[in-house]
Amino acid sequence: MRALLFVLTLLAALPSSNARSEPAMPDIDFRSGYAAAPGAPSLETLLGVPIGSAISEPGELARAFERLVEAYPDRTRKVSYATSWQGRDLFYVIIGTPDRIEQLDAIRDDILAVARPDRHDDARIETALERLPGTVWLSNSVHGNEIAPADAALMVAHHLLTADSDPVVDTILAETLVFIDPMQNPDGRARFVQRFEAELGLEPLADRLAAEHDEPWPSGRVNHYLFDLNRDWLAITQPETEGRVAALLEWFPLAFVDAHEMGPDTTFFFAPEAVPYNPLLVEDQRASLERFGRNNARWFDALGLPYFTREIFDAFYPGYGASWPSYYGAVAMTYEQASVRGLKMRRRDATEWRYVESVERYAVALLATAETVARNRQRLWRDFAAYRASAVEQARQQGTRAWVIPTQRDQRGADRLASLLARHGADVHVLDAARSACDRQLEPGSYVIPAAQPAYRKLRVLLDDDIALPDDFAEEQERLRALDRPDEIYDVTAWSLPAMFNLEVATCRRAIAVDDARVVRPGALPAGRITGPDDAVVFLVAGGSQATGEFLAAALGEGLFVQSNEKPFEHAGRTWPSGSVILPAAALPADGRTALAALAARTGATVVGVGDTWVTDGPNLGSMTVRRLHPPRVALAWDAPTDIYAPGALRFVLERRFGVPVTPIRTATLRSAPLDRYDVVILPDDSGRWGGYETVLGTAGRDHLADWVEDGGVLITLAGATDWAADADVDLLAIRAERQLRDPVDEETTAENDEHRQPAALVPGTELTSIQEFEAAVTPDVERPDSVAGVLVRAEVDTEHWLAAGLAPTLNVLVRGDRVFGPITRDRGRNVVRFAGPDRLRAAGYLWDENRRQLAYKPFVVDQPLGRGRIVAFTEDPSVRAYLDGLNLLVLNAVLRAPSYTGRVR
Repeated sequence: MRALLFVLTLLAALPSSNARSEPAMPDIDFRSGYAAAPGAPSLETLLGVPIGSAISEPGELARAFERLVEAYPDRTRKVSYATSWQGRDLFYVIIGTPDRIEQLDAIRDDILAVARPDRHDDARIETALERLPGTVWLSNSVHGNEIAPADAALMVAHHLLTADSDPVVDTILAETLVFIDPMQNPDGRARFVQRFEAELGLEPLADRLAAEHDEPWPSGRVNHYLFDLNRDWLAITQPETEGRVAALLEWFPLAFVDAHEMGPDTTFFFAPEAVPYNPLLVEDQRASLERFGRNNARWFDALGLPYFTREIFDAFYPGYGASWPSYYGAVAMTYEQASVRGLKMRRRDATEWRYVESVERYAVALLATAETVARNRQRLWRDFAAYRASAVEQARQQGTRAWVIPTQRDQRGADRLASLLARHGADVHVLDAARSACDRQLEPGSYVIPAAQPAYRKLRVLLDDDIALPDDFAEEQERLRALDRPDEIYDVTAWSLPAMFNLEVATCRRAIAVDDARVVRPGALPAGRITGPDDAVVFLVAGGSQATGEFLAAALGEGLFVQSNEKPFEHAGRTWPSGSVILPAAALPADGRTALAALAARTGATVVGVGDTWVTDGPNLGSMTVRRLHPPRVALAWDAPTDIYAPGALRFVLERRFGVPVTPIRTATLRSAPLDRYDVVILPDDSGRWGGYETVLGTAGRDHLADWVEDGGVLITLAGATDWAADADVDLLAIRAERQLRDPVDEETTAENDEHRQPAALVPGTELTSIQEFEAAVTPDVERPDSVAGVLVRAEVDTEHWLAAGLAPTLNVLVRGDRVFGPITRDRGRNVVRFAGPDRLRAAGYLWDENRRQLAYKPFVVDQPLGRGRIVAFTEDPSVRAYLDGLNLLVLNAVLRAPSYTGRVR
């Protein structure tokens, strides 16, 4: 009852506005709800302006938190956990009673004891459970243009530290520690604020068409490398995610809120999420989601605020911020509120929505969540402890007792996967000596991941081949699709890390002892080495590993004379696969061996020096199939109309993973830019939001690119850019997008209907005698295939083509959207990688049956010569989210090798 009285006191006068006000949505004002304690700094003092009167810039918000921590040093702890690409500090603040802040190290020790039941006895765990405070982590504004949560975070922190005689705050502080991460994406927020303020005039405008509400590409949503940080939790590629994951694994907070914003015409969304739920979530977690939702609803009802639950934002995909903590045992939740995207917004129902309202309402939701943790502290800790302990027991009772990553062709990929699993919080071990286990001989450098550990469910969600959608949910999606209605699949349905890395990972039915095996540290990768005689005449690096790609890019970057083979050869009893790197000693600088040793150590490659060049099988090293490679000059289309994520992900893979320099060029500049200074131009995926390549490049841009390719350039098109290049009106590519596959009877019916359809005011009358004829009548004549949310499919490689140098014969590709292309004919080019046949196409995820049949044998990568140059077309995006590591070598081949197969001479 006291809590209800508290929230009711937060009601203040309705906002005044020329627009029609909405009585059910009052202005909640913490500043008048409870008096601050004597001497407490005001929010205006901390920020310099009244909160909500401006959108706080990241530096202003950081300084406000710093001042708050300085004012209450005994009740707070500020912890920096990462630095953004642009040098901004990412931090969280812990708020608690003076006793708890003083005992933080002991509290963390207790938490880690509960989190590792396999390492501590029951008495130690029970003692910890009795004294541990509840923990809630409020993580805000992962998308930089979702602005209110970050300012609300300051409001919540201020209220927890300054409120005088607030019963809710008293309850929260008596029972919990509150962790506040105010800005998950400060670089994106800075971009949003700068562009918003650049468009302001006499006063903020509520008109949704005003420039201040119309963000230019790429928007503030993304970080510096244009990543959606909310979808970086599987691959953990960005420093913001890397630091956040490490912080969460230090504290294992019981409840995690990922605070977002959505369209301005909505209300407020909180748990429970929509179906489907991932089957690796347990019933206790689902019950807690309901508990949090009900308490939030109690607060919102008391204040007359609308909300909704369960309609969108499902809990199936494990790669969101509001999903990832669930798999260490937390209750993780997405909150979404209507966004002002500025300081005022007029909604479609004519009400006006102000930024200060959105900030204060978000603060209500965050406080309500902290209250739920406080009132359910013991239950939440018991559920967490049970989750961790039951994971170990399930692993001992179920089939998989361990996973093994054996040494393999792409050993660098295997090293990266092992390091990534360790970063996710799993125990991973590397063998220093050979061992027989898992029905195989494991060589040194193999990795063993025991199943009987608290991270068992997280390992399952990351390593299982496939996690199926619930049958009833899948049936409903098929029903909706039959009616040409949008499906309810929110994100990709496949994310198996072994499949995306294209690696062999074996499941073992027996446990493997790892007592003498080294533990893999998160992010740690082994160094490479150089072997062979000091007087070697040539140095070789075997193709097929991402380490080879890293080494190749680094060697080219240092100006070394580098060659590579199109076909395998045998030397001294060892087979060297295609795509190996060949460095003649005579062409190296005086300190060449030292330089190669440094490159090997940095890239993880093994460089082998040999004393002669006598080849016993395959092409000799002087063959025409051994080509010299040059460092390519790479340009990347940047800006509209590209999908905001696509160019950043590709640039990140090339620059940060492999060290290939990239020059981003505004797409419109490509219409007439002097491209002769570049060897490669890459057109990333086209989102369609900004009019498409046809709008930005036009005929002039198309002709300019075609002339450059014919003169020896390499044009690489990805996904939507391939769709543009293959359009009949553009005709850069000799392939075409296909319309939707129909059964033969449907084709006949459509043809019959077409005869009667005339572009006139009246058409001949028809008689529909069956539901089948009705369905044919309402079906458009020409439709693209149904869109696929995201499914992993197998693709077969033409290993005799130079683009396939070093590749495995089968790759896994993430297919999204509605693109299907017919294969290129032999007289026009090569289908270098094509999708597998219908019976083995799907590797993981949910795929419509018609798409399965239509995608079969269709191209994924096409190589088409054009004049002295060539076009390399990818029908899907191989660098999406930078988590398809198994396709990285294919991308590198297109960028590093293709210029050597054109008519342009250096």
